[in-house]
Formats: sequence, structure tokens, C-alpha cells
Amino acid sequence: MKTARRATRPLVSVWLAALVVLLAQAVLAQPAAAWWNGDWTGRMKINADTGPKGAAITEPIGRTQVLVRLHSGNFNFATAKDDGSDLRFVDADDRTPLHFHIEKYDGLVDQVGLIWVDLPAMAPGVITPFYMYWDNKNATVGGDPHATYDADQLLVYHFTEENGLPKDATGYANNALTAGKRDDGGMVGFGIRLDGTAPIQVQVSPSLVIPAGQPMTWSMWFNPGKDVKTATLYQHREGGNALTIGIDAGVPFAQIESGAPGTATVQRATGGGPITPDAWHLIAVTATDKLSVYLDGEKRGEVTATLPALAGAAAIGGAVPGAPAAAPAPVPAATATATAPATPATTPAPAGTPAAAATAATPAAPSGGAPAAAAPAPAPNFIGLIDEFRISKVARPVGAIQVWAHSEGPQANLIGFDVPEEASAFGSGYIGIIMRSVTPDAWVVIIILGIMAVISFAVMIGKGIYLGRIGRANNLFREAFRTSVSRAAGAASIGLAGVSAEKLPGVRHSPLYRVYAVGVAELADREANGVIDANGMVPPQSLAAIRATMDATLVREVQRLNRLMVLLTIAIAGGPFIGLLGTVIGVMITFAAIAAAGDVNVNAIAPGISAALLATVAGLLVAIPSLFGYNYFSTRIRDATAELHVFAEELVARMGEGGGGAVARKGVR
Repeated sequence: MKTARRATRPLVSVWLAALVVLLAQAVLAQPAAAWWNGDWTGRMKINADTGPKGAAITEPIGRTQVLVRLHSGNFNFATAKDDGSDLRFVDADDRTPLHFHIEKYDGLVDQVGLIWVDLPAMAPGVITPFYMYWDNKNATVGGDPHATYDADQLLVYHFTEENGLPKDATGYANNALTAGKRDDGGMVGFGIRLDGTAPIQVQVSPSLVIPAGQPMTWSMWFNPGKDVKTATLYQHREGGNALTIGIDAGVPFAQIESGAPGTATVQRATGGGPITPDAWHLIAVTATDKLSVYLDGEKRGEVTATLPALAGAAAIGGAVPGAPAAAPAPVPAATATATAPATPATTPAPAGTPAAAATAATPAAPSGGAPAAAAPAPAPNFIGLIDEFRISKVARPVGAIQVWAHSEGPQANLIGFDVPEEASAFGSGYIGIIMRSVTPDAWVVIIILGIMAVISFAVMIGKGIYLGRIGRANNLFREAFRTSVSRAAGAASIGLAGVSAEKLPGVRHSPLYRVYAVGVAELADREANGVIDANGMVPPQSLAAIRATMDATLVREVQRLNRLMVLLTIAIAGGPFIGLLGTVIGVMITFAAIAAAGDVNVNAIAPGISAALLATVAGLLVAIPSLFGYNYFSTRIRDATAELHVFAEELVARMGEGGGGAVARKGVR
């Protein structure tokens, strides 16, 4: 019996543990963080990693925009709207919405999404997490290109326009005046293809009028043709003042011209080796008190120079039309430095040669009037692809430039995606849809079943504690009783009253001891009244009376063992029926609502039916654990009851064979 009970306990524990896990996962599961909005049922954590395992950026970053690329490998497009209008981005606190806009989203054919997300504060060397939400069929477009950028961002071209006429994504409306040819082979989605015949003219609004000394940042992705070694990528010019960005013999450069046309001083920042031909590169130029040029996030050259005033025309992919030709001109004395070593030139170098690229500044001519360096002739127009052209009226941090390179580049290692999540039972997702569809009457049923479940578990926990305590007390009493009734001294001194709760307090919790104590007390009363003879023999009538008293105590102990077990039977029998009642009522209400609306479709029926079935599930979740608990505890109570009966028979038998003398000598307390 004891072996069977011990074998049963692990099985019951496994069942109970499995039920607890099932309940926790299906009903009580909570997401890793608070759900931003229950109307959105899908969520994914996105990590912008500037640490050593990601982009390994150590320079300051600040506010910047990162590119989130979605594809079938990291996102299930079937769970979102076809146009991506239900996409939302939320900060790491899971409360603050982030500005964003969609450059491209195709959820049906190509299954690709390109979204620009504005991160207000990125730091180097750490992970900056944020969340993407989707799956809300009632959502409208939430992206805003103008809000994605700060007020210092003057121009952003994504080159997505079908007519090839670039449109500014910022609020400044610095749109292009002439078009190129849109190409789907851009670095980020679409790009613009230039054939070298004519550059794209940029509309210079008042926001693009640059005062002298203004800090600025320009950047673009470019992919030159195989034979393109020297070309102008961008130029902004007003008379003799100009900013030119390009490549010279494959080496990226940025140069400032200042002065009268034909006599301008030229200061150029250049350095590093030639670029890889027929490949994408990010060139970025910052202007403060120095002009710096970066290629793919790495600084390539720097020269001490400030911007002159620029209010004239600007062009992408070539020089501004009508740019002045090169002519000798005296240059005032100046000092400039470059990151890459350069050999000072005493005569003008032809445009597009390494010598011209090495020229940073030329000393003034002697008073004799010898000719000095002249502004180089414009480099050829660019042939190839250009993408993501940007202008800012501040010098963006180096870390931000590196973020662009690692977020948008061909081997992007900045953005990482966690496993997509569904909303919790109390938010959204499948269970959330069910919970939101539950009618008030079904909630009443579920609450009643919840109360029944709490009572059932309380009964099972209490009963388990009680049976464990009496089991330990019974073992203690049996051992003490066997020692007391040893026959070493003969039948006349079997010591029936040798077990005392004062000497052994633990036996007070034993039902065996309580039956034993009543029997021994009855036997002592009869011995005191002279009913028991000198040999300790008990008359049959007295023995029967003692037995009746012990049986009464035994019955009360059995009642105590079975106390509250009826609540488990109520949960077992009543739980499923109460749940079924809630389901039937819910189904009735669902069909009544459909009939009233006149709309019969699966989307109208499914939520109500699933919510109605939740009542039946709740009833089964009450009944099944109660059934397991009832069967387990009934077995233990049956074993304890059988042990009581066996002990009572044994005790009466020992009294009948002459145990009265022992009681007179020892008594019981």
C-alpha cells in the first residue's frame, strides 16, 4: 500500500505541473515588455547594434535615421497589410512612437520593405533597441517623411519617382528641376542612372542658400561605371565660389573655390587609395572650419577651409552648367593641410590628374607677378548610379556617417531582428482576439468558474498538507505503539497505555492515536470501577462498549479526512456544465447579432464562436485538475480509513486478551 502511494505521487505531480505550464502559456502569458497598443497584434524587437558584435562604431552619433530592410527571411508579409500602412515603430520604452516613413513596400510580389526610422538618440558601442508593430486591419498610413528628419536636414532624395524627377523627402521641398532615369538597381531600393550627358539640376530654394562659414554635410551613394575614374558627383556654385565633390583618378575629393571667377583660390581635401570600380560607395563631406571627406564611413582627407557664400545653381552628377573655365590667377598667401601627403605645386595642374588632387593651396606669387595656381576645369560628368543624396546645414557627427554606411551598405551589420511576437492574452493575438470578443454573460460564467477553480485548488492544497501531516504522525505513533506492546514482560504487562502525547507531542496529529487514546481512556475507567479483574481480563459487555466508543471516534476521524472533498466533486461535475451553459449562450448571442446585422461571413462568426467556446475551456480547466486531485486524495483517504479500522480491531483484540492491568499501572494522557 505504501509503495503504491509513493509511486502515485510523482505521477500526480507531473500532471499538476503540466497543467500549470499549460495555463501559464495559454492564459497568463505576458510579453517581455508592455504592449504599446492592443489594436496591433504583431510585434518584433529590432536592435541597432553599434557595439563590437555589430557595426563597431566608437564615434558620437546622436539623432539619426536608420534603414530597416524587411524581407521574407525576417518578416511574414502575410500578417501585415499589403501596402504596409499598419506598420508602426516604437521606442525601447514601448510607449513612445518613433517617426518613420516607407520608401518601398511590396507585400505581395517582391515581399520587400524599406523603411526609414528616426532614432532620437543613438550612442556608440551599445545596442539601441526599438519595436516594430503591425497587423491592424483598421490602421491607416502612419509614416511621415517630413517628421522623420530634423529641421537641419535640408534635402533628401530617395530617387523613387517613376518619372526620374527627384522629389525632396524633407519639408523644404528642394525638388530637382531636371530628371534622370530611375533604376531598380539602387543601393537602397531605386536609384538614379546618369549617362554623362547632363547632370540633374537641383532647385536652390532659400533654405539651400549657404552663407559664408556655414557648417554643412553632403552625402550620397554612388556606383561608377567600370571605366569612370574622374567625375563630378555634385557641385554648388555662385560665380567664383563653389563646392565640388567628385573622384579624381579614382580617389574621392571635396574642394572649395573662393574668389572671383577665373581667379578663385582652390582648397581640396583628398587622400587614400582609389575606390573599387563598379561597386557602391558612400561619400560624405562635412564643412566646419575644415573640409573633410569620408568614404564608406572612413575619413579620407581634410583641409583647413570654410565655405564661401553659395546662392547659385547646384547639380548632381556634373558641374553646374556655365561654370567658368580654368584660367591662371594670382592667389593670396594661405596655408592648408590634407590628410594624405601632397607635393606642393608651383604651376597649375590639369583638371582630373593626381597632381591637381594633391593641390591644397598655392603660395602667393612673388611681387614680380609670376602666375599662380588657377581653379581646375570641371571634371567630366558622372556616368553610373547614384542613390540617397542628402544635404544638412550642420556638420553631422562622424558616428552618424558611419551609421549610414553600416545601415544602408551592401554588408549592413547594424540592424538585427528578434523573433516576432504575438500579443498577450490580455492584449492581442489569437487569445487576445478571443478575450476581446467575450460577451458580458460569458464573462459572468468565466468568473464563476474562476472562483470554483480557486476553491478547488485551495481544497487540494489544504488536503495535501493535512494528509501529509497525519501520515507522518501515524508513522510516529505506530513505531511508539509497537515498542510499548512488546511481550517481553508477559501478557499481563503488554503496556497498551505506553504511548503518551506529553512525551511524544507529534502523535497528537495522528487519527490512530486519537482512536487509541479514547479506547485506553475507556479501559482505564472500567478498571477504576472494578470491572476488570485482577488478571486484567475485560468482560465481553465492557469490551463491546469500549468498541462502540472507539467506532464513534473512528467515524469522526473518517469524516475529518473526507472534509471538503465534496467541493472537488462539485467542480468535477458542475464545471463542464457551467462552461457549456456559457458557450450555448455565447453562440446564441453571436448568431442573433449576425441575424440583426444581416452579414454572414467567417470574420463575423469566428470571434464570437471562439469566445463562446472559451467558457467551455474554462469549465474543463476547472474540472480536469479537480478530477485528478479527487482521485488521488480519495485513494489516500481510503488507505488512511482502512488503517484506522485495522488498528481499532487490533487494539480491541489486545484489550480482550488481558490488557487492563497495564492501563492501571501506566494510564494514558
